[in-house]
Amino acid sequence: MFEITTSIKNLDNIDIADNLFHYDYNTKHLLSLIAKGLEVDDPVYMSSFRSFEGEAFENFVYEKLLRYAQKDDNITKFVLKGFHQNRHRAYANTLSISEKEQIVYRTKSREISEFDAMFITKDNELYFVEMTLVKNVLKLRKRLRKKKALLEIIFPNYEIKALIILNNGATGTRQFPDYCKVWFTKEFSAVDVLEYITAKNKRKLLPKEKIKGGCMIEAHELKLHPFKYYNTMSWITKSLRNQKKHIINMNFLMTFKVQRYHDLYNKFYIGYISIENAKSLLHLTDEYKEEQRVIVALEKKHSDEIVVTYYIQTGRKKLYLYTIDEEKITKEKKDPYGITVTEVFHSNRQMDDSYELTMQQLKVIKKLLKDRFLQEKK
Repeated sequence: MFEITTSIKNLDNIDIADNLFHYDYNTKHLLSLIAKGLEVDDPVYMSSFRSFEGEAFENFVYEKLLRYAQKDDNITKFVLKGFHQNRHRAYANTLSISEKEQIVYRTKSREISEFDAMFITKDNELYFVEMTLVKNVLKLRKRLRKKKALLEIIFPNYEIKALIILNNGATGTRQFPDYCKVWFTKEFSAVDVLEYITAKNKRKLLPKEKIKGGCMIEAHELKLHPFKYYNTMSWITKSLRNQKKHIINMNFLMTFKVQRYHDLYNKFYIGYISIENAKSLLHLTDEYKEEQRVIVALEKKHSDEIVVTYYIQTGRKKLYLYTIDEEKITKEKKDPYGITVTEVFHSNRQMDDSYELTMQQLKVIKKLLKDRFLQEKK
């Protein structure tokens, strides 16, 4: 089922008219580099062009998938995006179309996940599609787990699968989970698209060919299971610390349901330590105020090992992550517009004094996590 066609494999553009040229592309930075006269082999230019080329590849393949879905009787629903759908703003706690006309799931303030394409089969399978030009797919494999977890939560009645579309030569594809179907195309080039964008006298394009009817649906038409991102996160935090005799509820943490949430959130917030205790642990100087809390989180690594990490938030948009790996301490400034900033702010407000952890309790938690990981590896 769902074998790649020769037309998709060879990136044949004969059936998509001029649709590829009708999309909006984020070329502001690339065009500024061209205006400055940067050489095409300059690393800065190559990086910007590759990003643009990735956008064009996604749009090209999406156009091909639209036509594939029209002819394949196994596909019962295919989600429209771009100029093929009627524009809708991104709604909270549901699938919808963003301002950039992408398929997204978002909370009130942040996007949780974006999907390149999505379709449902007559066998009750929901496929999300990832299209990328990267040659090493390690980072892509990490993203898959989060997206699959989200879709399993909001669409519990479907079996969630993934279709991955790559250029020939991509490495690491044998490490994809068994729910992934992988297609390979020939090498893609977006030179013709850039030439059109930069042309002073642009040729007249054929009208947009919009695909409607049949199995095509709008994103918001998919009925999903209610899921409140921050409410669920607060429930997990409370449940992890709800036992008087134990510092952390390990049985709750390791249930299938909660671990699926862990795949989505990546980290659970379980309490805080004082800045005084954090000074020796994280080798801090006096850069933080004495009343500053250090939020403690349980982060799930790609290996499934759960480790303890630390967050220090000094302003609404200022957040630092501290990790300890074999005694090496790393400090990282988090994206001020990323969801982690909002998560830590939300969790900190939730935690009263009962959530404070001592250094001994922290030591016990680390041992419990390590022992459980080694036990499950056997």
